[in-house]
Amino acid sequence: MNNQWFSKLAVWMVIALVLFTVFKQFDGRSVTGSRVGYSEFLEEVRGKRIKSVTLQEGMGGTEVVALTTEDKRITTTATNLDRGLIGDLIANDVKFDVKPREEPSLLLNLLFSWGPMLLLIGVWIYFMRQMQGGGKGGAFSFGKSRARMLDESNNSVTFADVAGCDEAKEEVKELVDFLRDPQKFQKLGGRIPRGVLMVGPPGTGKTLLAKSIAGEAKVPFFSISGSDFVEMFVGVGAARVRDMFEQAKKNAPCIIFVDEIDAVGRHRGAGLGGGNDEREQTLNQMLVEMDGFETNLGVIVIAATNRPDILDPALLRPGRFDRQVYVTLPDVRGREQILNVHVRKVPVGQDVKTDILARGTPGFSGADLANLVNEAALFAARRNGRLVEMQDFEKAKDKILMGPERKSMVMPEEERKNTAYHEAGHALVAMLLPKTDPVHKVTIIPRGRALGVTMQLPEGDRYSMDKDRMLNTISVLFGGRIAEEVFMSQMTTGASNDFERATQIARDMVTRYGMTDELGPMVYAENEGEVFLGRSITKQVNVSEETMQKVDKEIRKIIDEQYAAARKLIEDNQDKMHAMARALLEWETIDSDQIADIMAGRPPRPPKDWTPSTGGKSGGGSTPPVNTDGAPAAI
Repeated sequence: MNNQWFSKLAVWMVIALVLFTVFKQFDGRSVTGSRVGYSEFLEEVRGKRIKSVTLQEGMGGTEVVALTTEDKRITTTATNLDRGLIGDLIANDVKFDVKPREEPSLLLNLLFSWGPMLLLIGVWIYFMRQMQGGGKGGAFSFGKSRARMLDESNNSVTFADVAGCDEAKEEVKELVDFLRDPQKFQKLGGRIPRGVLMVGPPGTGKTLLAKSIAGEAKVPFFSISGSDFVEMFVGVGAARVRDMFEQAKKNAPCIIFVDEIDAVGRHRGAGLGGGNDEREQTLNQMLVEMDGFETNLGVIVIAATNRPDILDPALLRPGRFDRQVYVTLPDVRGREQILNVHVRKVPVGQDVKTDILARGTPGFSGADLANLVNEAALFAARRNGRLVEMQDFEKAKDKILMGPERKSMVMPEEERKNTAYHEAGHALVAMLLPKTDPVHKVTIIPRGRALGVTMQLPEGDRYSMDKDRMLNTISVLFGGRIAEEVFMSQMTTGASNDFERATQIARDMVTRYGMTDELGPMVYAENEGEVFLGRSITKQVNVSEETMQKVDKEIRKIIDEQYAAARKLIEDNQDKMHAMARALLEWETIDSDQIADIMAGRPPRPPKDWTPSTGGKSGGGSTPPVNTDGAPAAI
């Protein structure tokens, strides 16, 4: 952007220089020759060293051009008050000629008078156009729509490039079929949806799905972001909405895609001050354009958001956004399809199995999987590999799930030992309790903000949690602190995050999910609606103080029971705890195979890429913070 600004400024400077040069060329006073002082010229005349002189009157005096006896040309300027100059020339036998004053033309007068001002006005208008985004209208184009129209040559994305959301693709394929053959639906009395709202978590492919619609429909496609409507000037957003729909009507049938519509479609009246009037005017205009007195035949509005809960209800009613398409996180089959799309762009080895990668990445969105492939390619490049192999994908997965390794951090031996027992406590409890996710990897290498990480990966996709699984998850979270107490006889701050998560799970079980016999199936959570989302301004409490004491008592009961259960497991399996801690201190990272050996009472096999070394400490760094902990990654 800066380079473009400087280049355009340079163009204007060159134009100004050219104009200045032209003006100087038209200036009649511009003459050639060596310039001398007037007194020196008079001495040359009196010394009879001047042969001829040409005099031309001007506004600032008389311009004198003289030819010396040596055939040299000299120039000077004489004042109009010197009446004796002619006498001096006659007395010294100097031939002279007098030219009349040249009156500049009307055009030159206008150029000299108005040229600089017009140039400054032109420069000002140019920069105002650039500040307002340029384009047609320049400084006066505030009310013009900023929607970008895509044609087939600018968009090559099709449904073949979208994977992992088959149901959503089927929903939007109807739009493409209607735009191509509207008679197929109209002859049965059906009408096309006015609008389609794509809802889903970030990174699930909502924008990519919209691009594929544009690539398949073969109709004009207007793309704009919700934030492009709102401007600092009142009324600009509504004017842009009107202009956008006017352009769409001229190109109907067509599609308008509004990305991140929550920027302009938030609940009206939100906030203590009555909301942003400009944003609400923009929303009102969009509501009218989508379903008002005028019918926009052939104009389909597609919008995307990951916050449907904050959208205005008038925007979501039938007749505006008739259909909501949910683009959810992909399941194991969808993740495999997405990986197959992305691995086509990189050279992969024969050992890469996308089905295995899909099973090992539960909860990953499409953007996460694209990032996984990219990180694996970077790992392969670092080792100068020609192909991206399975080991690169494993390293990339560990980096994404557990954070980047911080091997340069120096940890005291006692702290390393404490971290080893802490993580071993998590892993042991997770391995011994039913209904817990399998332990995938345990490491005491600092990753991200954690000193150590115990990573659990579920065996499959899970969409709900039962009571026993939640209770066992709390026990796993307490395993780290209990191991510190039993084997290190101390308590550290490394378990603070474990306690927060365990307490939150227990509180939700009591107040939201009705998983206690004492309080029964009733919601005791307070109103937590956010005031700036327009949900509530006052905090409403629906339970008595006595009931809240019972809630706290039930939460304490759950925590104490699971803490005791985890402590008993660790105290009864101290030999396995010692073996797992020794393996962590020696190799720093152990995987599921080594953990299985330890739990079976066998000596753990060494890591595949392990070479004997002094191990343990790493050089460079400082004492790490210990206010977070890498407790189980999947709960």
